[in-house]
Amino acid sequence: MPKPTVLLIGGLTHTNKEWEAFSSKYNLKEFRKGTRDEFLQNCKNGDYDDVVALYRSNTSVSETGPFNQELISALPKSIKYICHNGAGYDNIDVDAVTTRGLQVSSTPIAVDDATADIGIFLLLGALRQAWPHLAAIKAGGWKGKAPLGHDPKGKVIGILGMGGIGRAFAHRARAFGAKIVYHNRTRLSPDLEEDATYLSFDELLAQSDVLSLNLALNPKTRHIISAPEFAKMKDGVVIVNTARGALIKETDLVAALESGKVSAVGLDVFEDEPTVESGLAQNPRAFIVPHLGTSTIETQRDMELLVLNNLENAVDKGSLLTPISEQKGKFNNGGP
Repeated sequence: MPKPTVLLIGGLTHTNKEWEAFSSKYNLKEFRKGTRDEFLQNCKNGDYDDVVALYRSNTSVSETGPFNQELISALPKSIKYICHNGAGYDNIDVDAVTTRGLQVSSTPIAVDDATADIGIFLLLGALRQAWPHLAAIKAGGWKGKAPLGHDPKGKVIGILGMGGIGRAFAHRARAFGAKIVYHNRTRLSPDLEEDATYLSFDELLAQSDVLSLNLALNPKTRHIISAPEFAKMKDGVVIVNTARGALIKETDLVAALESGKVSAVGLDVFEDEPTVESGLAQNPRAFIVPHLGTSTIETQRDMELLVLNNLENAVDKGSLLTPISEQKGKFNNGGP
């Protein structure tokens, strides 16, 4: 019997040895570098006609672009599984892959702690109005001109999206004496909810001193926070976003920040990455970092390993360990 064939798209940083070890039971193919047109031509030429599963690395967007209808329709019929490196997968057309019968995994769990850590960093930086002071001391001065900051203790921290990252963020925020409220598509079980209070979406907007966005980007959640939502929030609310920039309509966020409706923001993600809206880049009340949520050696290795484990389980056992939420139950797939 010939070995099953698997395909790597993009590069690996921490698990090249583990990938190479797969050669003992799989035929390995790679598209580490190239253009979208080259990849599509390879598909057309039949180079991947025996591929059963592919590993889509977190750098693969620069090689193939998004997995949209054009690319998905070009994939060979042999492919059944797309193992994606990333908790977010908004650059994969979920409807198109599902219609095509392709099963997709992502990397939840592996990213929870590191993303929550950067969320707390942004929370504290925004509350303490730290940006002008950091800029001043780096420029050879001392303190910058900024209003006094706030303590997290006693604040109502609202979490929009209480999945793994949201719960990890809540766990850390509790250590500061904050009160946790949240909104989810469905209310959590008591053991996961702990002491957090479940609210409706509008209640969350109205009651939160800090609003943290921890949900996936999809057509339903794009611009879930825009001018009408800001109007429902407390004056002086703080916004933290470590999920996806396009969850917020950035022009409306800039307006709310400039008006004082939003007193400060802590942002790791932006609507048009790597471009940052000038109204955010230049505002001293915007505490911002360039998408560093999972930028640690430990987390990125864990992510790569989880993708490899998904690929192996798919080829050997016919199921994914961490299927994307939209596909759970559709392909007899388990997963947390």
